[in-house]
Amino acid sequence: MKIAIANDKGGWLLKQAIVKKLAGEGYELLDFGTHSPDEAKEHAEAGEQVALAVQRGEAERGILLCGTGMGVSLAANKHKGVYAAPVESVFAARHCRLINDCNVLCIGGYILGEYMALEMVDAFLNTPFADRFVETRRAYLRSQIDRITAIEDRNFG
Repeated sequence: MKIAIANDKGGWLLKQAIVKKLAGEGYELLDFGTHSPDEAKEHAEAGEQVALAVQRGEAERGILLCGTGMGVSLAANKHKGVYAAPVESVFAARHCRLINDCNVLCIGGYILGEYMALEMVDAFLNTPFADRFVETRRAYLRSQIDRITAIEDRNFG
């Protein structure tokens, strides 16, 4: 699986741990983030870079990091077909995939420690959409994704 990843200054430290883990597990990474703790990048730029990679099909999923995870999620969610979830727990990371089919995980470097962030990344990458449900529930969840797509079509053209 190819994953796009980026960060601003607030997410630099966690990004290092995530990149090391994912590279060691054989994931292909598109790293749009900073490469030193002193390198500057705005959260809007990081969010846009990962969102475009996901939107264009250059990456299957994305991971964004800033101080809270909120700024990068705002930027990423301005792109049609990109569903970026700012999460602060393993439960939320799993359920953003399971229920909402999110394709970008947003993490706060000032909020989470390394262990929790890595557990959240695992949950996000290893949870398929609607996997644990009976067919009627899966159909309902797919219908909700279709409704969101219709909203996007109206708003983004």
